[in-house]
Amino acid sequence: MPRNAFWPIMGELFGARLELAYQQRLDVLMTCRVALWDVLGSCVRPGSLDSSIDTYSAAVNDLSQMFTDYPTIKWIFFNGKKAAEMYRRYVLSLPDPATVDISCSTLPSTSPAHAAMSFDEKLLAWSVVCDAASQA
Repeated sequence: MPRNAFWPIMGELFGARLELAYQQRLDVLMTCRVALWDVLGSCVRPGSLDSSIDTYSAAVNDLSQMFTDYPTIKWIFFNGKKAAEMYRRYVLSLPDPATVDISCSTLPSTSPAHAAMSFDEKLLAWSVVCDAASQA
């Protein structure tokens, strides 16, 4: 069964390999100036497809607090179109001066359901995260 390509991509780009414990992978990313955060803290999603998210059940994470705590954030990269849509709908709809200088980019989903792209194509697309982190 195919698996999500997120951690294999992070392993290739930053050395946050699957062999490492989860916290160690997070530590590697933080050292490389990359942080992970979900737009939604919880939601009802029958099945595993993001397109199945019941938007009425969506509970949004407090990204405003994250932007306040980390004012040097310059880029947000979304793992697929649904994450970008949820951000626009639930986060950008609220006036927050902290989001003004943050650039956003939607990357191809690392989900195995997004089989239109090969791993290598996804890796190439996600390399912009490495480029942005090296400029931070």
